[in-house]
Amino acid sequence: MIPLRLKIETDAIDPYVVRLRSFEGVAHDTPTLSSFDAVLGYATGERADFSSGAGTLRVFGIDASDVNGDVLFVVPRRGTAHRLIRANSRHNTLLVTERCDQLCLMCSQPPKKQHVDMFPYFETAVLLSPENATIGLSGGEPTLFKSELLEFLGRMLAERPDIDFHVLTNAQHFDRDDLAKLGELDLNRVLWGVPVYSSDPYVHDRIVAKPGAFDKVREGLSILCQAGAKIELRTVLMKPNAAGLADLAGFVTTSLPFVDKWAIMQLENIGYGRQNWDSLFFDSSRGFDTVGKALDLAISRGINAMLYNFPLCTLPPNYRTFAPSTISDWKRTYVSECAGCGLRDDCGGFFEWHPKAHGYERFGVT
Repeated sequence: MIPLRLKIETDAIDPYVVRLRSFEGVAHDTPTLSSFDAVLGYATGERADFSSGAGTLRVFGIDASDVNGDVLFVVPRRGTAHRLIRANSRHNTLLVTERCDQLCLMCSQPPKKQHVDMFPYFETAVLLSPENATIGLSGGEPTLFKSELLEFLGRMLAERPDIDFHVLTNAQHFDRDDLAKLGELDLNRVLWGVPVYSSDPYVHDRIVAKPGAFDKVREGLSILCQAGAKIELRTVLMKPNAAGLADLAGFVTTSLPFVDKWAIMQLENIGYGRQNWDSLFFDSSRGFDTVGKALDLAISRGINAMLYNFPLCTLPPNYRTFAPSTISDWKRTYVSECAGCGLRDDCGGFFEWHPKAHGYERFGVT
């Protein structure tokens, strides 16, 4: 698994953001170095020493060439640095908050009460990001800090016209007063990922453990639609909602036809998802008719429907084109049966923490 947290030593005292520069000749050949750049001075197979305006930085356990251009958030007192932006990755997501107002049965990042405002550090990280990047914003629930989030997006979209954002939110905190603020953003460059788990309000509310959530998300989606926002609807497939997936497809096509994409997602075995695995995991290889009917209905009515986190060999061949590789590179793995598979180059594989007994009845048939 690709490490996102690195062991470090630094002579700085306060946390800071820095971009690593590890190519040879950097001091002479790149006049565009900023005060946030740390230049490689010495490296072995076990450590790399950088220097910047913030002080010296020693990074352990990683090849210096693998972190060239990466943007780190350095926490001196903990002796750690978080790779906020990896220059060579398409999967960079900034965690806005760990607070949330839902307790979803399958939450991969169970909420916490504490909150640390990271927006000032995130602004620096975005400004230092590679050109034409897409950066995710996630939580917890980012819109619990809605004003700060919208202000952050406004500044970053203006200062980095080459960068797009993908915001994961339950969309329950938008109101009509936000239409003006949303309208000030370049919404063509922001994709809002919003979960809807069922067309039955009772089922949806039970999954997110919040009464009234279904009605609130419908209101939020309506406001995003009125603002002209791009929306990616997200539905995690589970035993509690599998039987109603075709009904949800009908609801999406009739009540939410404005969404840009509908992603049906396989379950992730971490956080609450791991705790509730036996009661939640739905073997889509054995019960694919449920998924296939929903997908067919949505696509036939003009919805761009996709399958996320489904190993290709668990799908019927004619549905594999709807299942791109979506698992982030830092948490993607393959099981032993994947060795030599002809589909591996196109397959997203598994989450690193998926059970070794993968649970799919139909598996390895290409």
